[in-house]
Amino acid sequence: MHADLKDFLQRYPDTQMLELLAVDMNGIPRCKRLHRSEFDSFFAGKQKCLASLPLVNTAGEFRDEVDERLIAGEPDVLLLPVSGSLAPIPWLDSPTAQVFARFCELDGSPAWMDPRTILSRVVERLAADDLHPVIATEMEFYLLEEGEGGAPKPKTSRVPGTSMSQTGVQFSLPEELWDNEDFLEDVRIACELQSVPMTTVHAEFGSGQFEINTRHVDDPLLACDHAVLLKRIVKGVARRQGSAACFMAKPFAGQTGNGLHIHVSLYNGAGENLFHDPASEAVPAISDTMRHAVGGLADTMADAMAIFAPNANSYRRLEPGNYVPLSPLWGYNHRDMALRLPVAGAKDTRIEHRVAGADANPYLVVAAILAGIHHGITQDCDPGPMVEEGTALADYPCTLPRRWDAALDAFEASTVLHDYLGADYCSAFASMRRAENEAYHAQIPELDYQWYLRAV
Repeated sequence: MHADLKDFLQRYPDTQMLELLAVDMNGIPRCKRLHRSEFDSFFAGKQKCLASLPLVNTAGEFRDEVDERLIAGEPDVLLLPVSGSLAPIPWLDSPTAQVFARFCELDGSPAWMDPRTILSRVVERLAADDLHPVIATEMEFYLLEEGEGGAPKPKTSRVPGTSMSQTGVQFSLPEELWDNEDFLEDVRIACELQSVPMTTVHAEFGSGQFEINTRHVDDPLLACDHAVLLKRIVKGVARRQGSAACFMAKPFAGQTGNGLHIHVSLYNGAGENLFHDPASEAVPAISDTMRHAVGGLADTMADAMAIFAPNANSYRRLEPGNYVPLSPLWGYNHRDMALRLPVAGAKDTRIEHRVAGADANPYLVVAAILAGIHHGITQDCDPGPMVEEGTALADYPCTLPRRWDAALDAFEASTVLHDYLGADYCSAFASMRRAENEAYHAQIPELDYQWYLRAV
């Protein structure tokens, strides 16, 4: 018996079923559930699945737009366990566990279509130059309740002692946490059981909206595992309590969207923060390495928008005045920046990348960010002048793609991302996103009838 499995079953001997979680290009875990009699088979490398599984669209459909030379004949790939990822599922009644699975070729080598493989290869390119990123995530979401006609609406707190709904923005109000104490406590428990290092939680600017942060780690794949697991935990706990959680980028008009903010710092093998300049007395005391990294991120940001904003709803979040960056600007202590330099000390000098929505695939987001950083450092990219602290952005143009077609055009034309992420993967990703884009826009929404049916 595999050591991970043996240790887990000693701690949780009643476990009868095991969910294999393999993440697709959307960042959605696809799952098969195994009976206990098959646990050994999985850990021995004998479980397989369709090679198209990580390439499906948001609805779980595979489209024939993908170059058939990449995936012809629907071949099998292996599902292999990610070490250390076995954990119980506390929101289920049945004694069920979960484990991350990697997509691998039949010879055990990493499969080209696995988002984990894409990120791993980018990390290896940085490591070859003695560059070691440390990553943390911040993710926003809404809790939902049923509204009129069965449509969802944000779960709104009640004024104590009444049936009145709380109105207005209640950012960071502790009572918002109190009103959702059962939910948040179960999330905390699940995070501990599944080794997700949850750090802080607060009420966000939208009614019923929250943000949960995870602790920084020096393994980018593990940081992305934490993000995927946190989303699954939030959804699972909310479901258990008769509610729902929503990570759509813009679920409600007139309310703030849900972002996925990535904090990244960069160290060498001696543990020195390469973004900090110890000889500088400036505030912030940033190194040339950080300037070049910022320059690379700015150069590649438009190319990567199809990853940061991966579906039709993503682009509804990209509107001015909502802490959503629309230009590749950078600045210190300024939350309107795409690339914010937080107030920090020498050890944790870092970049906060604020562009991606909570609907994005964390592995691909981090891969694109690290590709931009490595490109900037190796090519000495110049980010231009830093935006001064406190500067209003009304006079700065919006230069990032704000529509899905434009983002996909930029992605397909990007030589940098194709180099780092792989031409085959970029081709498959673009084909699937294009197909979903076209299917989405082929629909006739209710708004068309409301606006055009009579008048036109």
